[in-house]
Amino acid sequence: MDKAEMLRKFDLAGKTALITGGAGMLGAEHAAALLETGATVVLTDIGSMEAVRTALKRNAPDDRIVCETMDVTDLSNIHRVANGFKLAGRRIDILINNAAIDPKVKESDRGMLEASRLEYFPREQWDAQIAVGLTGAFLCSQVFGSAMAQDGKGGVILNIASDLSVFAPDQRLYRKVGVPEDRQPVKPVTYSVIKTGLIGLTRYLATYWADHGVRANALSPGGVYNGQADDFVQRLCTLIPMGRMARLDEYRGAVQFLCSDASAYLNGQNIVMDGGRSVW
Repeated sequence: MDKAEMLRKFDLAGKTALITGGAGMLGAEHAAALLETGATVVLTDIGSMEAVRTALKRNAPDDRIVCETMDVTDLSNIHRVANGFKLAGRRIDILINNAAIDPKVKESDRGMLEASRLEYFPREQWDAQIAVGLTGAFLCSQVFGSAMAQDGKGGVILNIASDLSVFAPDQRLYRKVGVPEDRQPVKPVTYSVIKTGLIGLTRYLATYWADHGVRANALSPGGVYNGQADDFVQRLCTLIPMGRMARLDEYRGAVQFLCSDASAYLNGQNIVMDGGRSVW
């Protein structure tokens, strides 16, 4: 195989990828990655995506960037979006389940510090976060994955998990000076449950529609630097063999690989990209 033929495997021209959580930090990066390889991207979220769209338009044609308001917890809402594309003659070839609620605890929010702990974690937060991060991925896979399988053309489902899908959170990373031991903030239980659940969903989907040409894989990023507090960054970097957090754009190549024919024989796998943290 020559170089040109290999590069053609990454070519997504004529393909359409739908990304949930499109207004989020990594949602925009996933979109940029697929735009680079020729795909049309559909960014979906419950809020405005204009800022993301404006940023993406600097490096890609406007007609390959579509924004749709969609609530991943509302099946009728998902069907509305899917039916709209069907009526317009546009097929969704790639689904990236990226939507999630990842609450950030601020030191000034003493009530939130306490509420992050398992003993006090609110049931309504459990329900809301599971609904978006896990149930939403199931519902979108049900609607868009079914369509990929039914018309015989196949497709790709990529679930965005986390390195916390393969190990437990190190709660020492979140400690705050001057806070009593039983009130120290922690990474909420929902995050680990959702990201681990996505791996199970990935494996299930990978076998369910394999004979219809639908592949499913997961990408588990490690910590991405985005202006976090210096003490947190320093603690985390000591746990990573490469000694640093990921840059925002460092997952683009993996997304391009996982969504294209370059990974045509990869199915049901969890690709952990964490700078080696899970090795230690």
